[in-house]
Amino acid sequence: MGSRVRGVVVVTVVLVVGAFLGSTLSQWWTAPLPGESPAIPFLPAFDGERIRVEVLNGGGRNGMAAAATDTLRDRGFDVVFFDTFRDDEGLVYDRDSTVVISRSGDVAWAEAVAAALGAGSVRTEPAEDLYLDVTVVLGADWEPALVPSPPEPEAPSRWDLRRWFRERPGAPDDARLADPGEPG
Repeated sequence: MGSRVRGVVVVTVVLVVGAFLGSTLSQWWTAPLPGESPAIPFLPAFDGERIRVEVLNGGGRNGMAAAATDTLRDRGFDVVFFDTFRDDEGLVYDRDSTVVISRSGDVAWAEAVAAALGAGSVRTEPAEDLYLDVTVVLGADWEPALVPSPPEPEAPSRWDLRRWFRERPGAPDDARLADPGEPG
């Protein structure tokens, strides 16, 4: 009977220690929750094709082409060039609306770019010498999508054991030996 009680006690102790360690380690290594998605959805290329895009700022506000480039790249498009819109007479900032131009003749690609930007009328002007699939001329109507800010970090749990470990030699004052999230 004594060995049976000892076996139950050992199993109970192992389960309690395992639950405690699992709880502690789960605070250090967090994985995204199921169902979480990035702020900007990814749009895959068509049939494995790379859609080459040129973005030109014709809307008159600084940084529009760079913001649109970031948006398109985040959504899987290959932006190969971005700059200020220029015509034969020089710089032009008088575009009221965004225009997405199909250069390869494939309107579906231009429509996908317009959908990713959330604005723009689509038209076709093939130009094989540009080595582009789509040209975007941003107008004053285009606004970059707002990306929500990340949530505030939670206060450390009372189960956080990192506060009890001594600091690493040569590390900043707030670095600890058991802090796996920081490079050593």
